[in-house]
Amino acid sequence: MSEPSALKILHYASHCLGLKSYFQQPGDGRIRPRIPAQALVWSLLIAHLLRAWSFLRVEWLVHSPARPGLGVGTAFGDDALSYFTERLDPESTRAALNSVIHHAKRNKVFECTRLIGLALDGTGAGYTQKEPCPLCHPVKDPQGTIHGHVHHFALLTVVGTGITLPLDVEPYAAKDSEYAAGQRLLERATARIGRRFAQYVVADGAFATAPFLHTAGQLGLRVVARLKGNLPELSQAAARLFDGQPPHSVAFYGADRVELWDADDFPPWASLRWERVRVLRYRQYKPDGTVIQAEWLTDFPRRQVGSFNLFRLAKNRWEIENQGFNDGKNRYGMEHICHHDPNSMLANWLLIALALVIERLYRLCYLHRGAHPVRSAIDLVNLLWLNLRLPCAQNTS
Repeated sequence: MSEPSALKILHYASHCLGLKSYFQQPGDGRIRPRIPAQALVWSLLIAHLLRAWSFLRVEWLVHSPARPGLGVGTAFGDDALSYFTERLDPESTRAALNSVIHHAKRNKVFECTRLIGLALDGTGAGYTQKEPCPLCHPVKDPQGTIHGHVHHFALLTVVGTGITLPLDVEPYAAKDSEYAAGQRLLERATARIGRRFAQYVVADGAFATAPFLHTAGQLGLRVVARLKGNLPELSQAAARLFDGQPPHSVAFYGADRVELWDADDFPPWASLRWERVRVLRYRQYKPDGTVIQAEWLTDFPRRQVGSFNLFRLAKNRWEIENQGFNDGKNRYGMEHICHHDPNSMLANWLLIALALVIERLYRLCYLHRGAHPVRSAIDLVNLLWLNLRLPCAQNTS
């Protein structure tokens, strides 16, 4: 197989992932555009794959001699990207993300997975000391003095399949909340991707509330949520039952030894319309002596998901932390504010999610065909930079 390049990824995304129509019509809201929308949206995507995420860096790339190797037909400035992303319809990129993930499922990317999960969580990104925008959250010291602003959004990812794929992004303002944004995000994504796509949602303890659990049930999803102090009665009941008991089962998770306690007969709290609540406690012993203990609640029946499998579903929540936020912030520019405008920031976060989906499907599925080994993400980045060059001039002598 020949080495990967930006042009080959463009061909793969356009034809194998069905994104050709999106590249041509990405939701451009400019009135009289002079620069083709495809050049702008693809330049942003390939720049994220090259880990060159700032608008000034994109401008440098498209003005460099390597522009033909990028698959970008014209040069432009960083102000054109700011103007473009201010007016880019985010629903078009959301539709593209859902289309690609549906395409991956049809092509059996998740065929070895019995239960497909959705992980939901929120984060802060994009610190600034500029004039606040409608999405800014003030950063205050203990005395109440404001020292800049930060932005927050909720992220939904496909987990538990061996390949973590971001699905949608929902920002929220200072008067909004992660909880409300996450609920909107789950409802919108489920309506787009279909009730049969996933079987469960895994979330932190902030989402372990009756309204959210009822909403997930109405969407056809089971819930695996962290049990914390926000549900004191259930936490205390679980402690009374599990404390002093030997573990109900013991298993190994890689090199870690895991002790499991599992009971499915806890009464629901007053506002929860469940017949019973199931609680799992795990105590994980790592080789370095570290011990991790946590409790999770769920409505999965034990006959469908056993204790160790439920432990693994709970652990899938860390995919959104490691392959979602950590990768997005440290490698793909999710922390960087390219242009301090609400729509521009949302468009950029969605394009980062789409770039991650394209990169992972290309690297882990397309390049891994046959006997080819799995390439690491940094190997792919290095190869893209090495192959980003002008084509050789033809010899016409």
